[in-house]
Amino acid sequence: MAALAVVFATAVLTHSVICGTVLAADTTVAAKRNFTIPSSASSTKNQGPVTYVFGDSMSDVGNNNYFQMSLAKSNYPWYGIDYPNGEATGRFTNGKTIGDYMADKFGVPPPPPFLSLSLYGKDVLGGVNFASGGAGILNETGVYFVQYLSFDEQISCFETVKKAMIATIGKEAAEAVVNAALFQIGLGSNDYINNFLQPFMADGTTYTHDQFRLYGLGARKVAFNGLAPLGCIPSQRVRSADGQCLRQVNEYALQFNAAAKKLLDGLNAKLPGAQMGLADTYSVVMELIQHPEKHGFTTAHTSCCNVDTEVGGLCLPNTRPCRDRSAFVFWDAYHTSDAANKVIADSLWADMMRPSAAPRAGAPSPAMAPAPALSWSN
Repeated sequence: MAALAVVFATAVLTHSVICGTVLAADTTVAAKRNFTIPSSASSTKNQGPVTYVFGDSMSDVGNNNYFQMSLAKSNYPWYGIDYPNGEATGRFTNGKTIGDYMADKFGVPPPPPFLSLSLYGKDVLGGVNFASGGAGILNETGVYFVQYLSFDEQISCFETVKKAMIATIGKEAAEAVVNAALFQIGLGSNDYINNFLQPFMADGTTYTHDQFRLYGLGARKVAFNGLAPLGCIPSQRVRSADGQCLRQVNEYALQFNAAAKKLLDGLNAKLPGAQMGLADTYSVVMELIQHPEKHGFTTAHTSCCNVDTEVGGLCLPNTRPCRDRSAFVFWDAYHTSDAANKVIADSLWADMMRPSAAPRAGAPSPAMAPAPALSWSN
């Protein structure tokens, strides 16, 4: 699972133009981007956790809007139709993402997209979202989409933000903010779907645990979102002869999740202070697919909007979406709907607050049991 370990390992990186040239990581970065960092880390005391989000289109809240040539953009109707003011913000759903709903539960605003920091500078200590539609664990995964932030680049952009914080509030205060923050990582789906659904479970010994890059930058509390049952999303169902889920694809997802959990458990044992857990997204989404009516849905096999089968399975702007958007589990060929995202967030939140690591009823296998619950109180 060498490719999976890339998520956690140090790599020799070339900073993107976004993080290197435009946002030079030096003492003047705050002035260049016109954002203000409070003079004390205590500004976040008694509030929800500062959150840094890394991932793909399931977590993107608008970063790809800033790429003129990107093919992975959703800043047009009918995306955002159920978001406040009906705004197409760049979220790949009709309303809120799972991360948005989790932020609501923490009682904090969703972290703004990194590339909008000149607009949302005062919120930089409240967290930043680096997620970019098309990104994967493998750097080459998103090349089809032309412009996007790869995972390597997302980490480099976080490093830029941290250096700016250090330059403004000092190293000790910046380290305190980062050490206490929650890091959310949601990647892997595109590596399967856009790499011809080939598993990439190679030997993980190529990368050792002491090379964990985000840990070296201060990350201690990390929530890794496991893969959903990818064989059941609309874009994959249409590949089957009878419109049912693709069993082999779901097996890939389960193998990935088991490998991710094993890697996280190893990092927790090796790295002092590490609290890293796997969010069991697979079980939650499969429950919605197998028993939609129990959760207020009527349709789980196809998307609410009519999709473009040529470019990314996204909604076609010149057609009307389904009449009852809250009745569909999936918004487009790849992404869950606003209503489904709320149910998923509710379930993940319940898991997070559970005092023990006992798996929920119906979890796919013991290998998928949640890692020990993360503590957000310190």
